Amino acid sequence: MDKVFQSVFYLFLIILLFKLSQFAYRVIRERRYMKELAQSGMPYIDKMDGRQFEFYLQALFQQLGYKIQVTPSSGDFGADLVMKGKEKIVIQAKRYSAKNRVSLSAVQEVYAAKAYYKANQAWVVTNSYFTKQAKELAAACDVTLVDRGDLQKFINEVNPIFKAREIFENITPKPRKCPKCGQDLVVRDGNGTRFFGCSSFPSCRHTEKINKEVSKSRPSL
Repeated sequence: MDKVFQSVFYLFLIILLFKLSQFAYRVIRERRYMKELAQSGMPYIDKMDGRQFEFYLQALFQQLGYKIQVTPSSGDFGADLVMKGKEKIVIQAKRYSAKNRVSLSAVQEVYAAKAYYKANQAWVVTNSYFTKQAKELAAACDVTLVDRGDLQKFINEVNPIFKAREIFENITPKPRKCPKCGQDLVVRDGNGTRFFGCSSFPSCRHTEKINKEVSKSRPSL
């Protein structure tokens, strides 16, 4: 009977130690992830609108020695940025919310831009993720997809001079019109959060999150 009890006890001890090691591993992995997340500035990138995100990518790739050509806000033929270095690369930037995935239309557009700008490579860069169809089409068209995980790793490797927080706090988001009264929306600060508020306040109290939509406005350094 003692041997049975002893066997059960050792088995319980082994299971307990295994569970504790699993817990410790998860804690270490979570802490490492949070550290890398903070270093990359992804929380601030998530708050950006499209204009700020494009500005950030410009600064990031310029630090790597690329010359950046910014395409016009209309008639861009599917590219937001054209980078010239050892090779010419066209980029479509997609600043999305975490719930939204980038669809295959982005791949189609940047693939067309690659031909138009006579580029060697075509990339779609996002702070989110891609749909299954987008991945399949990208593989077939030789388009490089840079998703949230890839971008975070890339930023930490580059360690850019211009941090995401600086871009978010100092670059004005794309101007917008109030959908209620038609007046300009201006950037306001409240409780540590930046948001769009109607310029006709207090007669109109409409507000919007800065990152509500993906902007197609073009910044310049």
